[in-house]
Amino acid sequence: MITFFGGILFLILGYFFYGKYIEKIFGIEHRRATPAFELADGNDFVVMGTRKNALIQLLNIAGTGPIFGPIMGALYGPVAFVWIIFGNIFAGAVHDYMLGMISLRNEGAHLPELAGRYLGKFMKHIVNAFAALLLLLVGTVFVTSPANLLANLTPEWLGTGVLIALIFVYYILSTLLPIDKLIGKIYPYFGALLIVSTLAIFISLVSRGEPIPNLTLSSFRNLHPSGVSLFPGIFFTISCGAMSGFHATQTPIISRTLNSESDARFVFYGMMTTEGIIAMIWAAAAMSFYDAPSLSGVIADGTASLAVEQIARHYLGAFGGTLAILGVIVLPITSGDTAFRSLRMIIADYLNISQKKINKRLLISIPLFIISIGLSFMDFNILWRYFNWANQATAAIALLVSTRYLFLKGKNYLVTLIPASLMLYAVIVYLLNEQIGFGLSYVISLALGLILTIGLLSLFWYSGLKQKETLDPEHVLLNDHLSIKTIRGLRKRAFNN
Repeated sequence: MITFFGGILFLILGYFFYGKYIEKIFGIEHRRATPAFELADGNDFVVMGTRKNALIQLLNIAGTGPIFGPIMGALYGPVAFVWIIFGNIFAGAVHDYMLGMISLRNEGAHLPELAGRYLGKFMKHIVNAFAALLLLLVGTVFVTSPANLLANLTPEWLGTGVLIALIFVYYILSTLLPIDKLIGKIYPYFGALLIVSTLAIFISLVSRGEPIPNLTLSSFRNLHPSGVSLFPGIFFTISCGAMSGFHATQTPIISRTLNSESDARFVFYGMMTTEGIIAMIWAAAAMSFYDAPSLSGVIADGTASLAVEQIARHYLGAFGGTLAILGVIVLPITSGDTAFRSLRMIIADYLNISQKKINKRLLISIPLFIISIGLSFMDFNILWRYFNWANQATAAIALLVSTRYLFLKGKNYLVTLIPASLMLYAVIVYLLNEQIGFGLSYVISLALGLILTIGLLSLFWYSGLKQKETLDPEHVLLNDHLSIKTIRGLRKRAFNN
């Protein structure tokens, strides 16, 4: 248990020390009015309290990722703990905090718009397509996975098909209604259920003295029973809890409701830390309850949802296990709803369609749900593989946006460039090696991936130098710390010139 307890302690210390360092690098303005105040519209831009924002952020970013991912990652053995711990502190939480704050400083803009401002207009179109694909896949995956879990708890007449329909109805309402009318009211209860059920699993693990494996030198060998590569495989198996590009699509939702910039470290960095602790607990439970071949068989028979059910009932009994399963079901539902909400906002921003009136929200939302319903008939495992790649490609893009932001402002950009480079390399190797991509051999994929990564990073660096040369001291990108009204004036003046 030493690795397990040490990892959780390291995550907590990471929030207090490295999180504080990241906040200092960014440089918050305590008195600057946030978009929630300056752009209030009663729908997306709404002032909410710190605790409510934090719970919504946690449930937004979590999905099934910090549970399904670590359970599948347990097939690699205790090395999975290493990726969760270091990935979370130095990559995932930094990713969430930086993107959330950059969005806040840019009037709550979503990733495509931020990519356009910091990486060029061409990237805006590319990232918009990426984000749309990712969020459609997330929304669809997070309909089917909770429906499968719920089907095991409900009467036979309330089958998977009916449950999928009911979840879609909820998603439609949460996408269209003001954020404080539905999401803001029910999320605190969902959050309490999640936290209590996760703590119950943790207490049961500890009180039983379960044999949670410790990290050893031999743990760094590839222990996966199917031989799935440790790199980049583990980066795509465990995303939520370590690093996930999906979070870059969710943090702008809370950037539009944040009360103060001083709340951001707790809401963005802190909730990612919390997600990492959840991931550690479920990875430990899976490693303790199963050996690798048995876990592999369970996942093959019923995806990770079957493993969730067996683990929960083993450690908490019939009643407690049911509550834990409900806590797990909460996660995908509370990410699927905001996935569609975020996608509506991204498309509205891209097409410059005001979202104050519900008919304009319906104009965008109805086609999205029609497409998602069609995707829900696809095989879950196929959807998950494409989601994994699109997810981590989005993470790399978000970190590159953050790197460019820090570079232009003359701040320490290495804190985002290093994880961005690693994730970019992983994404390229994955695409080259996997059958959903080019299916090249592993060795060739590693070598060619390295060449392509260096080439893309060189292009990124060169374009950054050129961009920095063109910016005068009064440029809006260098003065985002000013009030929104002043920034809009700078932008208008630059446009007129």
